[in-house]
Amino acid sequence: MERRAVPEDIDAICSGLPEVELGVSWGDRPTYKVPRGPKGRGFVLYRAPHKTAVNPDTGELFADLLVIVVPDDSAKSALVEDPSVPFFTVPHFDGYNAVLVQESRLGEISRDELEEILIDAWAARAPKKLVAEFFADQ
Repeated sequence: MERRAVPEDIDAICSGLPEVELGVSWGDRPTYKVPRGPKGRGFVLYRAPHKTAVNPDTGELFADLLVIVVPDDSAKSALVEDPSVPFFTVPHFDGYNAVLVQESRLGEISRDELEEILIDAWAARAPKKLVAEFFADQ
């Protein structure tokens, strides 16, 4: 049986990708970046609670949001329009190729699905040569 994703899978998967480091962006937010060093570009960010992302059921700010980069608008649409997965967006992210997901809802997808989404996020930000080498080795 397929294992469900858990929040700890984020670090395990991201840290296992080439040239990834856990740094910060948006001030102090933990962010997985590629490549390592000053040219690193974020592909997964732990977002602080903010008035632009409110739970429509409770009116509370989402406290456990991840921002995950997607390759393009069609990938974003595929994730947010699929009712079987927990990904969504908010108007604040209109025009930005990223989706949101609550860490507490990662168990709604398999670890394999999460890994595929995170690899796509990494590949959208990593240098082209690094991406080509990674996929050539798969």
